[in-house]
Order: sequence, then C-alpha cells, then structure tokens
Amino acid sequence: MTYSRNFWALSLGMFFFMVSFNLIIPELNEFITLLGGEAFKGLIIGLFTLTAAISRPFSGKMADIVGRKSTMYVGTVVSIIITLIYPLSGTITFFLTLRFFHGFSTGFLPTGATALVTDILPPEKRGQGMGVFGTGIALGLVVGQGLGTPIANTFSLNGLFIISSLTAVISLLLIHSVKETLPTPQPIKFSIFKINIGDVFEKNVLPAAMVMFLTTICTGLILVLTPDKSVYLGIENKGWYYVFYVVSTIAVRLFAGKLSDIIGRRQALIMGVSILIIAMLMTGFAETAFWYTSASFIFGIATGISSPTLFAWMADLSPTHRRGVGSGTLFIALEFGILFGAASTLSIYNNTPESLNFAFTFGAYVAGLALIYLILHLLFSRTNVNYKKTVKEI
Repeated sequence: MTYSRNFWALSLGMFFFMVSFNLIIPELNEFITLLGGEAFKGLIIGLFTLTAAISRPFSGKMADIVGRKSTMYVGTVVSIIITLIYPLSGTITFFLTLRFFHGFSTGFLPTGATALVTDILPPEKRGQGMGVFGTGIALGLVVGQGLGTPIANTFSLNGLFIISSLTAVISLLLIHSVKETLPTPQPIKFSIFKINIGDVFEKNVLPAAMVMFLTTICTGLILVLTPDKSVYLGIENKGWYYVFYVVSTIAVRLFAGKLSDIIGRRQALIMGVSILIIAMLMTGFAETAFWYTSASFIFGIATGISSPTLFAWMADLSPTHRRGVGSGTLFIALEFGILFGAASTLSIYNNTPESLNFAFTFGAYVAGLALIYLILHLLFSRTNVNYKKTVKEI
C-alpha cells in the first residue's frame, strides 16, 4: 500500500511532537523533587491528562467544523509556549499549573491529526495505515524518552526544556505543509465552544473507548512508576523502560495493524490485552535489569497490537461526519485511563519497592477486566465486517 505526501507529512509532524512531549517526561520526577514535591509525582501525568480530556469535546467539535489543521495548530502552539515557561517554575504550585495547561497540547493536536489521517486512509486498509501512522508516534516516544536524560545531563534541565520547545516548532512547520481534508471548513465562532453531550461522546465508539480506558490505566502506572523502578534496579537512565518497550512496539505495530484488518479488531485486541497482563506482572516483580528490560519488550508488544487496532476500530465505528468527535471520544478514554492510573499511585505507591510491585499487580487486574469485556462483547454483540459502512455496535 502506498501513502500520500499528506500522510507522510502528518506522520512526521506527529513524530516531532511526540519527541517534544516525551523528552521532558523522564526528568519531571526529579524536577518536582528538587522543588520539594516528591509526594506529588502522580500529579505530573494526572493533571496533564485531565486537561487533555477536558479539551477533547472542544477539539473534536473544532476538527469537524473549523478544520483538522486549525485544531492541530492550537495544540502545537500551546506546547511550544508552555515548554519554554517550565524553567521559570519556582514553586510546586506553579509547576503543576503549567502541567495542567500543557495538557491542552495533547487535547487538540492528536484529535485533529487522527481525524485527518482517518479521512485519507481507505477503510479496508485502515488497520495497516494506523499501524504506520502509529509507528511515527512510537518512534517519537522512544527518541524523546531515550534522549531526555542524556540531554538534561549535558545541557541542564533548562536546556532540555528549550530543546523540547524547538522540536515542537519543527512539528508546527510540518503540520503547516499538510493539506486540509475537511470539505468545507468554517470560520471559528464562539458557538463552537458551546458543548452538549453529543459533542462529548460518539456513542458508536463507546466499545472501543471502554477497552482504551481500561488498558491505558496501565500506561498511567508505567509513566509514573518506571522512572523510580529504574532507580531501584540501579539503572541510571530513567527512560530505560520506555526505550525498549517502544523498540518492540515498533517491531510489531505494522504487522498487528494489518492483522486486525484480516481477523477482526476484537480478536486482535484479545491477543494484545492478554500480553498486557503478563507485561504488567513482569514489570512489577522484575528484580534484575534483564527481567525489567524483558518486561518492557513484552509491554511494547501488547501496545503495538492494541493501539493501532483500537484507532482502526474507532474509525470503523465513527460516522464520517463525526470523525472528530469519534477521535475525541477515544482520546477522552485514553486520557481518563492514564489519569486514573497516574492518580491511583498517590494512594498505592509510597516510594517503596514493595508498594511499587502492588501497583503493577493492580494494573494487571484492570487489564483483566478489559479482557473479560472484549470476550463478552465478541460473544454477545454483532459486528459489521464491511469497514466501508458505519458499524453498529451495542
């Protein structure tokens, strides 16, 4: 399958955005600790994802009315500005406030990008296309997470924030080169920001959103806890886990996306979630760098199967004229899943290795609920195998 210039420019823009976003994550636990806020580590991801979730109904509606590109512009500009302000943080409150507002970047850019890429992918190859698109995102994650600590060690934390912001500028330039796919974009009006329940959720997408919510609780736990787990195991690079899990997720993502086009979305998801359960248990109970690295590979396989399949399933279920809202619905589930996972560490994790093991076991139980839901959904609901039509699900 060949892809358009629009597709590659968008994928590359998302790559640089993800690099920008992920460069700073491995060092944020250290940053808030220096401010005296060690007890608030869970809020670093939690506040960010809360804002992203709140903004999804607005970004979804904006993408369907004003345009996909305009929505992406908002997210990129916010990321550039907020990242440049981080070095000015002198208090815990100011830093957490910036994390809260930084969430608008991921609330807008990925929603517009996902709606646009759905427009340009043929339905029968949607899983494969989402796999390629997701590979750019995954590469951005591994590059960002892998380089964050070395850049901070070389240029200081302030230098890290500046480089992160410059990387977002590259993303903005690439997005500018992308062709708008919304047929008749309208000027932005105040009425766009009047939200009703229909702008928040696309009901046809709720089955995919349920699985997304449950599985990304595990992601929230991973984001908050693996930097500390690395330290406990004597691994200097706090982004170690991210690097290896993304290497493996890239290795399987293209295959997994195509697989869901052949065997079905839910069947592929059952495979991915089963592997996720194993990964969470291995991560929690790993006592050596070897087993910890092995767990990260397995976690990458799980996300490599599940992520493109969930976005392809969302695209199958969304009516054409509500793809922005449909994308927003899935991202709301993603954000609330990460938020719930990150926030749960405030009560589960007390900065000891024992409590860290318990937190990852909790993640395995939650992934088990997703597996049960998928099996029941496969057994008791109908699906339309013709992806060219809107799929009606219960």
